[in-house]
Amino acid sequence: MTRIGYAAGAFDLFHVGHLNILKHAKNNCDYLIAGVVSDEMLRETKGITPVIPLAERMEIVRNIRYVDEVHAEVVPNKLDTWRDLRFNVFFKGDDWRGTEKGLKLEREFAAVGVEVVYFPYTMSTSSTKLRGALDAITAGAATPAAGRVGA
Repeated sequence: MTRIGYAAGAFDLFHVGHLNILKHAKNNCDYLIAGVVSDEMLRETKGITPVIPLAERMEIVRNIRYVDEVHAEVVPNKLDTWRDLRFNVFFKGDDWRGTEKGLKLEREFAAVGVEVVYFPYTMSTSSTKLRGALDAITAGAATPAAGRVGA
């Protein structure tokens, strides 16, 4: 049986953690579909607005050599996405393992024969940290330099 994998994420401010998930996923399936969560879904489910718009995030992910197909994720329920794509293995960062959301996901996918596989979460880099750094830089740029001649 062909292992069709699905790895979903915002993939905003693409970084090594994103690359690690996609690389590990491809090493564990024959065909990898990367789900890129839409701007609307990110606002609805996480309360964040991505820095990079959906079309650009999809283009970046589409060009990662580990990815065979890109899917815009526009619904919050992963089972609805599964009904459209019919993958048989779902990849997630291990920060979900053992959580209420992760256990629910495992139960729902087990009912339709989908295996959930967790990969190590990259602690050193995250979009949240990068977003915070950008906010700090932006805030610093908006503050006039103190003591500058002619300021």
